[in-house]
Amino acid sequence: MAMETVAETETPAADLRGNGTGSGTGTGTGSGEAAAGAGGSLSALRELARPEDGEILHALLWVPGPGRRMVSSAVLGGGIGEREWVLNAQVAHGYRRTDPDRHLAELARAAGARGAGVGLMTAADVTARGYAADGGAEAVVTSGVSVRGWAAAPPEDGSQPQDGAEPHDDASAPPAPAPGTINIVVSLPVALSDAALVNAVLTATEAKVQALLDAGYDCSGTPTDAVCVAARSPRPGAEVHAFAGPRSPWGSRLARAVYRAVRTATPPAPHGPDTPG
Repeated sequence: MAMETVAETETPAADLRGNGTGSGTGTGTGSGEAAAGAGGSLSALRELARPEDGEILHALLWVPGPGRRMVSSAVLGGGIGEREWVLNAQVAHGYRRTDPDRHLAELARAAGARGAGVGLMTAADVTARGYAADGGAEAVVTSGVSVRGWAAAPPEDGSQPQDGAEPHDDASAPPAPAPGTINIVVSLPVALSDAALVNAVLTATEAKVQALLDAGYDCSGTPTDAVCVAARSPRPGAEVHAFAGPRSPWGSRLARAVYRAVRTATPPAPHGPDTPG
């Protein structure tokens, strides 16, 4: 997928005001290389606020700068490529814009982000994020689970699709971010191959499901969950790691960080454990 650059916008910068750095409520041990350098650590992301749709909505902006290669399922800047920032923006419940990529680009531009980046969207409160670190792997998670379920759920109309049948996909009407959205942003201080980047997304997703089950939720996630994994860009003489599964050195650290960040950010299940693990 081609990289997307931040679009020009007429939105005044004052409409998206920074509130300094936010450390979140997460836990973690060991910062490793990922915490080196101004803005390099996910713990140094900026918390922003803006008036929109009659509300004060928030966003989280991480600007590690050049030298990062990311893989993401995000609506803006998804795919694999060089990216310089990640924006996780809260929108109002019942969001109805049909150009979320442009909306996110406008918000990032108003906040001063430049170059190619990744834009995530959620109706959950992003200020209630979870942060965790494990041996250099970092994760920030925002979580809303009011609309949740299993990935392999039966069709909503009750019909049973026949083998080989293609599900209907109306690309002209992107789904609005529901209150239930889990957005995961991961940072690793090493370079990963393309395959390892994809593997890292799988590992993060597995850790998310494990955290939800341990928190007492009977689900694999929500229909609008998104993931972004940021790794170092390959450099001459530096190792490019080929694996990021849960038993690889960096995949295991990633999994533990994501697990703790999801547990921190996710409200307790109504009849499940009431404290993060």
